[in-house]
Amino acid sequence: METNPGHVAAQGRPRPPAGRAGQAGGFTALRLDAHEGVRDLYFLDESGFAPTMPTGYTWSRAGQRAVVPCEDKKGRRVHVLGALAVGQHADLVRERTCGKIDAALLLEFVCTRPARLPGGAAALDKPPTGFTRVRPCTVVLDNASAHVARVFKGRREELATIGVELFCLPPRSPELNDIERVWRTAKYEDYPRARPHHRRSGRHHSRPSPQPSTRTHQRINSKLHQSRSALAPEPSRRRRPPRRTQPRTW
Repeated sequence: METNPGHVAAQGRPRPPAGRAGQAGGFTALRLDAHEGVRDLYFLDESGFAPTMPTGYTWSRAGQRAVVPCEDKKGRRVHVLGALAVGQHADLVRERTCGKIDAALLLEFVCTRPARLPGGAAALDKPPTGFTRVRPCTVVLDNASAHVARVFKGRREELATIGVELFCLPPRSPELNDIERVWRTAKYEDYPRARPHHRRSGRHHSRPSPQPSTRTHQRINSKLHQSRSALAPEPSRRRRPPRRTQPRTW
């Protein structure tokens, strides 16, 4: 064990390791490579949207029953599979479906969007001749059932041959997935505002509006590609002093 010179050990305990500047860990190194532009780093996850979003908690007066309005969600739920790229090549790619997101759909999405493989998952066994990625690609995802299924996770070697690696996050760590902030903004800020509401009947339209995902995509891209000129302070403007008027005499 490397020790810190000049530090006296107490009660026979080993000295702590000396502080030194070493190489960053695996997850931090991926972020550094993405910000330097030598790697594409995608944070992948799926989310669902419905006319009435799930209510985690609510408030009511003592002795009164809380009533939460709910609409029929049968056949009206929309699932979104997205991947957020960070770093110099920041982007947000997504795919919307009304069906279930399974491992086969996930594999097709990774091959067509982050990997940009011509032909999708069908060409994974025999990639086109001369297909090479400009930069290596890493896809960060959690341990959902579709992510660990054999249909998807069993193709890691084929994905590695085309320059795509899978990085699995530890269990119960959604704070490490950057795309979770995008889903939160879309669900709790953009989605309630975009849904039209009738004041008389108190009912919403029958289909969820697709505007939140579009507006969120534009806003996230504008933040990711924001120029330095927009961050510069506005030039100070010279204001004219107020004009004085003489009081009237009668």
